Amino acid sequence: MITSADGTDVRVHDEGSGPVVVLLGPGLDDGTRDRKLAALLARRFRVIRPHRRQYRTDLKADLVNGSPCAVADEVEDVLAIVRSVGGGPVVLYGHSDGGVVALEALAASPSSFAGAVVFEPAAATDEPVGGEVLARAREALAAGRPGRAMAIFFEGGVGLPAWQARAAGAAVALMPKYRGLVPGQLDSLEALDRLGVRTDVYARIEVPTVLLGGDRSPARLAAWVDAIARVMPAAERIVLPGADHGADLKHPDVVARIVEDLADRVLG
Repeated sequence: MITSADGTDVRVHDEGSGPVVVLLGPGLDDGTRDRKLAALLARRFRVIRPHRRQYRTDLKADLVNGSPCAVADEVEDVLAIVRSVGGGPVVLYGHSDGGVVALEALAASPSSFAGAVVFEPAAATDEPVGGEVLARAREALAAGRPGRAMAIFFEGGVGLPAWQARAAGAAVALMPKYRGLVPGQLDSLEALDRLGVRTDVYARIEVPTVLLGGDRSPARLAAWVDAIARVMPAAERIVLPGADHGADLKHPDVVARIVEDLADRVLG
C-alpha cells in the first residue's frame, strides 16, 4: 500500500517490470485512460498510473459546490509513489492538468526524476486557467447540467470552438463514467487557479524534459507550452504533426516512442 504524506492512500495501476515510468493522466481520468500507452511502455518498463486524488469521488466532500485538493497534495502522492519504488530517479509523464502536477513534482524534488515528458500542461502563464469560466461551469453543474458545465469548460478553459465544445460536453454527460468525474474536473480548474502563474518556478527545473504537443491542439494550449518552453533551461519542445490534445489516446505508439527515447537518454 502506498500512503501519501497526509495519510491518504494512493491508488495505482502497476504493470510491467524494469525502470519505472509514472503516468499522470489528464482531466476526467479515473486512472484507466492511458492503459494503451501504459501497455506499450510496459514491454520495457514498470509503469505506474495513479488514480489522481483530484478525480477520486470517495475523497470529495461536496460533488456540486466543489472540494478541490491542492496541486501540492497531488505532488505528494507522486513523491510517495517514487519512495515506494526505492526513491528514484524515475521517468515522469504528465498530461494536461496532470502535466502541471508533473512540473510541480519536478520543481519540488528534482533528484527523484531522471527525466519527464509533459504533454500540453494546463499551466497559467499570464491569466488564470479558469477564472470566470469556472464560476459559470459550477453554476451549470449546480443546476444539474453536467454536459453544459463541461461545454463551458471545453470552450472557455481549453479553447475548443463552441460547436466542438458543445458536442464534447454532451458526450461527457451521456457516459456515466465521465459524468461522475465532472466535479473533479471543475475542482482541478479551481486548484490550477489557486496555484497561479509558476513560470518563475519552472525556470529553475533542470531535469531533462520534453514539452510535447500537437499541431491540431487549441491555440491556447500551444501558447502555454511555448511560454513554459521559453523559460525551462533543459526543455525540448516537440510538436506532433496531425495530433491534438488527445494524442495519448489516438496515437499512443507515437507518445510511447517519445517517452522511450527520453528514458533511453536519461537512464543510460
